[in-house]
Amino acid sequence: MSACCHSEQNLLSSSLLSKNIKIKIYRNTSFTVISYGCETWSLTLKEERRLKVFENRVLRKVFGPKRDKVTGEWRKLYNEELNDLYPSPKLILVNKWRRMKWATYVARMGECRGVYRVLVGRPEGKRPLGRPKSRW
Repeated sequence: MSACCHSEQNLLSSSLLSKNIKIKIYRNTSFTVISYGCETWSLTLKEERRLKVFENRVLRKVFGPKRDKVTGEWRKLYNEELNDLYPSPKLILVNKWRRMKWATYVARMGECRGVYRVLVGRPEGKRPLGRPKSRW
């Protein structure tokens, strides 16, 4: 994931571009590359947390540091501040929405389609006896 954003690092942290343009760059490049094929992902909590961390890291680059009112020092933005600055749908929510959309599409398929049988849980054939062959 970081390799995708690493190529845009100079653009996202540039002071010459406005925040709106930086967000459009992120949405049109990194966001689309990362969410490619997300309809078929089965995300664990660990993977969801990694996606949130990645998205927050990119947004921190876009919005930059903030001067603390009390100490006057520069600091990173907190997650709540990022959520206030960027209210668009997050990567995890888009992922879940696309998975639900894909599931409804598959549910409308006929019973003869293999994808439908996998969704419903009725695979064909029998598994062989014994331990599965090791694959490398």
